[in-house]
Amino acid sequence: MKQMSQVWDLETIFPGGSESDKFQSFLSTLEEDISQFQKDLSNRSVPETEEELFGIVHVLVRAQEISKRVRESGAFVSCLTAQNTKDEPAKLLTGRVKQLSSSYSSFMTSLDELLLGLSDDLWESLVNLDEVKPLTYNLEERRRLANDKLPAEKEKLMQSLSVDGYHAWGDMYNTIVGRMSVEVEEDGETKSLSVGQAANKMTSKDRNTRQHVAEQWEKAWGDEAELFANTLNHLGGFRLQTYEARGWDHVLKEPMDINRMQQKTLDVMWKTIEDNKPVFTKYLKRKAELLGLEKLDWTDVGAPLTSEVEEVSYDDAANMIVQQFESFSPKMAQFAEKAFSKRWIEAESRPGKRPGGFCTSFPVKEQSRIFMTYDGSASNVATLAHELGHAYHQHVMNDLPQMAQRYAMNVAETASTFAEMIVADATVKQAATEEAKVQLLDDKLNRAIAFFMNIHSRFLFETKFYEERKKGLVSVHRLNELMLEAQKEAYCDELGSYSPHFWASKLHFHITGVPFYNFPYTFGYLFSMGIYAKAEEEGTAFEERYIELLRDTGRMQVEDLAQKHLDADLTKPEFWQSAIDLVAKDVETFIDLTEK
Repeated sequence: MKQMSQVWDLETIFPGGSESDKFQSFLSTLEEDISQFQKDLSNRSVPETEEELFGIVHVLVRAQEISKRVRESGAFVSCLTAQNTKDEPAKLLTGRVKQLSSSYSSFMTSLDELLLGLSDDLWESLVNLDEVKPLTYNLEERRRLANDKLPAEKEKLMQSLSVDGYHAWGDMYNTIVGRMSVEVEEDGETKSLSVGQAANKMTSKDRNTRQHVAEQWEKAWGDEAELFANTLNHLGGFRLQTYEARGWDHVLKEPMDINRMQQKTLDVMWKTIEDNKPVFTKYLKRKAELLGLEKLDWTDVGAPLTSEVEEVSYDDAANMIVQQFESFSPKMAQFAEKAFSKRWIEAESRPGKRPGGFCTSFPVKEQSRIFMTYDGSASNVATLAHELGHAYHQHVMNDLPQMAQRYAMNVAETASTFAEMIVADATVKQAATEEAKVQLLDDKLNRAIAFFMNIHSRFLFETKFYEERKKGLVSVHRLNELMLEAQKEAYCDELGSYSPHFWASKLHFHITGVPFYNFPYTFGYLFSMGIYAKAEEEGTAFEERYIELLRDTGRMQVEDLAQKHLDADLTKPEFWQSAIDLVAKDVETFIDLTEK
């Protein structure tokens, strides 16, 4: 591939950025269509005969078409605000799109009311219509979840109030982060870094740099901690009041429903990980020895083992990813090449960008966009592969009905982690020297530690936070304590220092769309291990089976998905143990190589 731009192209979506006339027109038409659809639904009564069911079919077609456009608008404003956190017109557009999303949710609640009102006989007739059969799982899911909620009018009121209540606190978090900077000393002068740039500095080859930036990082988040405690407390309070109104007695009910999984599956997964943590603390101890430390500090966990690590250029990373995808899936490689050449990726390192990385999809255009800040580290290469996995997942589902494309977060993280694993494993196997192999293994194991320990600490923190939030507001001091307690438990107290303000700096705690935005990553990581084992056995012959698995992610419970495509029972420890065993082999290899 020729030299590639690291700045994405949003002009082919809506020209003009946050000042786009076409986007304004798109939103205005969408607002009118949603308003008219809501009126039509309000005037529609529950069908009482089979002939009247065809009206429901028409409603389903319109609802899915509007859903596509709502997703399109949400994806566009998320790209605008990510690429420039100071884009004021983009922030105003975000508010408008959130109002649209609320209106969309409201008419979907009206649709749910119609579905709930159908007699059992008419329901069977509806889902057996040829036009509806592909949506059977999704409609049955909507009907079941609607039955667990408040009456439709109360749910609509809650959705309306959430725009300037619940979601507004998420917006407030983004506003605070957008104005933040981290002041660091570099080359004898003080530099003001965005939080995204500072985060990359904390994986520096130089330990003094890592420690200095980490200290300044904690200070920056600590200076704003009172505001972040407000956002977190009010988000949590809104959720708890909503659950209480619906009669839900467990904070994990919503994330379990969202992720289409059983509580038993989650419990077995965490229990199996906890049973295996001694293997991974052995790795942490060995890494500390190699770095000449008694214990690793928080910023040492992801640090390179040598200062001789070479940075990987963006072009080299792109070529390597395409090449490794090719060995497993030619279709996946072709897709990745298209994403690079069509400028679907924003990777440039510059001030003003939000931290982190994401992939978002434009269902009308049938395109995706990937956001990150690339600095040439091995972890950045992994992130690039990870987000391309997300984009490919959506790509293979583009021809499915819109309702059947909405896959759960845990399986969303499967395709991304699988793509990341293909690249990581190949680079380890192809390493030219033992030193290079050790460094690559270390980077690979860093990600395992993130899934088994860092993500676990987030889950533990959020669980304990909700327990305390039920009793009242949780102070900054107590949030810091809860975070430190969770990190020490998750890392088996194996580190010399931790990050008390992690609850503030991690965006995932403040996202309104998905509570417990943590365990799905670990699920996806281990689930993708099972897929990877199959792929290694079958090579490119597994490609079509993999595509079919991805296409089923929006229309099955995860336990059924695993049973159908992997012949695995997720409610039993055997599957999780076999996946963890694959990672444990890397620990053994790492220790053997470093002891030579």
